[in-house]
Amino acid sequence: MNDNRLTRIIEVDETTASQEIEGGVHIPVLVREVIRYLTPRDTGVYVDGTAGLGGHATHILEESAPSGRLIGIDLDVDALAISKTILCGFGERCTLIQGNYANLNEQLKTLSVGKLDGVLLDLGVSSLQVDTPSRGFSFSQSGKLDMRMDRNQPLSAAEVINDYCEHALTDIFLKFGEERWSKKIAYRICRARQIKRITTTLQLAEIVEEALPKSSYRGRIHPATRIFQALRIHVNNELTNLETGLDAAVSCLKPGGRICVISFHSLEDRIVKHRFRALSRACICPPSIPKCVCRHTPSLQILTKRPISPTVEEIERNPRSRSAKLRVAVKIRES
Repeated sequence: MNDNRLTRIIEVDETTASQEIEGGVHIPVLVREVIRYLTPRDTGVYVDGTAGLGGHATHILEESAPSGRLIGIDLDVDALAISKTILCGFGERCTLIQGNYANLNEQLKTLSVGKLDGVLLDLGVSSLQVDTPSRGFSFSQSGKLDMRMDRNQPLSAAEVINDYCEHALTDIFLKFGEERWSKKIAYRICRARQIKRITTTLQLAEIVEEALPKSSYRGRIHPATRIFQALRIHVNNELTNLETGLDAAVSCLKPGGRICVISFHSLEDRIVKHRFRALSRACICPPSIPKCVCRHTPSLQILTKRPISPTVEEIERNPRSRSAKLRVAVKIRES
C-alpha cells in the first residue's frame, strides 16, 4: 500500500472529545519494559509509529517531561481521534499524523524534525479495531468484511475474498496465515461466492469452519483465525510496510537512539529478528567466501538477545498480551 497522504497532521488541543473511550481503559502491552528500554528523557524526540489509542505515547510523554517531544503516527483516523483526546494535556509536545510509519523519513522532513532518540512500533491490530464489528477484523460478532486500517484505501477484505482467483487466495492463506488447509479453504470460498457474494465476517468464518474436518481444529483456535490474520496482513500490506519501516526507523535514529518493536505473531517477529541481526553484523559476506571483503559496518547493537514476553501478571490483566514479543536495539553509528 502506497500512502501518499504523509502529513495529515492532527492538532492536539482540548476541544476534542470521544465517546468511544468512555467506560473502558486502554491497556498498552509491555509498557514497563518499553519505557525501561526506550529510556525517554526530557530533551528527547520520540516516534510512536503505531500510536493506536495513545497508551504507550502517554507513558513516553510522562517520562520525557517537561520538554520531551513525541510524534504519533497511525493509519486509523478513528484511533487518532481518540489519541487526540487522551493526549490533549501534553499540548505542543505531541504531534499526531495520519499516515504510514513506513514513510517516516518523509514525515519527519515535513515536520522539520531531525534525528530521533527513540522509535516504538507496536504491530498488528488494535483493541479498538478488534472490538468494533463494523471494521471487520474479528468474527466474534457479525460485521462488514472490511479489515482496512486506513479506510480511505480502496482494497478491502471483501474485494479479496470475492474477486481474487482460487490460486491467489490459497497463496495468501498459506503465506500470511501459515494455514495448512489453505487450498481446501480457498476452493470452498470460491464455490460459496458463486451462489452468494460473501460480505460479512460471520459468513466467511462459517465457510472456513465447514471446509475443514472437525478433528483438525478441535480444542485449538477457531479455524478462521489464521484466515482472518492472512487477509488483514494482505489488505494492509503489513509485512512489506514493516520491512520498509524498520529501515526507515533505523535511518532516522541518532547514534544512541533506540528502537523497540512489539510483534504478535511469528511472521512479524521473524522479520524484526532477521533485520536486527543483519544490521548488527560486522560481516555480511556469503558463507562461501573464506575472508571478509564486504567492509560492512554494523549500525545496530541488539539489546534483547531473546524477545521479551509479558509476565504472568500482565497476561492475567490483559489476555490479549499473551502472544506479544518485544525486541530492542540501539543505534551505534550511521550506516
